[in-house]
Amino acid sequence: MHFTVIAAASLLTGVLGHGSHDQKPMIPDNANWMTKHMAEEHHIANFDPSSFFTLHDFNGNGRWEVDEMLRTYGLMDETNKDVSLSKRDEYQRQLLNLLDRNGDGFVSREEFATLLANGGTLPDLGTGPGHHGDDEYEYEIHHWEKYHDENTRLEDLTHPEDIEHFRKHDEMEEAEHRLAALELLAIVPDNIPAKFRRRVS
Repeated sequence: MHFTVIAAASLLTGVLGHGSHDQKPMIPDNANWMTKHMAEEHHIANFDPSSFFTLHDFNGNGRWEVDEMLRTYGLMDETNKDVSLSKRDEYQRQLLNLLDRNGDGFVSREEFATLLANGGTLPDLGTGPGHHGDDEYEYEIHHWEKYHDENTRLEDLTHPEDIEHFRKHDEMEEAEHRLAALELLAIVPDNIPAKFRRRVS
């Protein structure tokens, strides 16, 4: 098992210090995609149109842009990396046709509220529950809370998900060290065009 003790200890501290999300609420099997998404991704059982809209207005500009809608559906997450561009375009058209009443290419809070007020809901596109958090959030909410708790020891972190998570930590740490070392150099040899490099005979 290859992950640093420092990274693991850091995660343990971070997860416990962050405070746990409420546990995933129980929802019926026939619940709509929005309800399943909120339970699975946010551990929220009760919400209104405005709170759902705000939670997924990732840049906070008061409207949903296409990339925000795709992100809500998990299409920016690596679990959906194999979804083709044509399929993404199809999802984009489907969502805009459903939500964008004035045809401006965006979805306003009012347009979203109107859909729900008329008995509509966001469709299930078949892309999963909509993973759209960063790696730490997704690991915590979908793995840590299911298999670990405040009594977890470093030696207990042996699941494939644990190992992969800490492997990513190691890679990021190594990349940061390499960048820090390069910043200390006045000249970075690899950045010098070949024709200006001194040839060593």
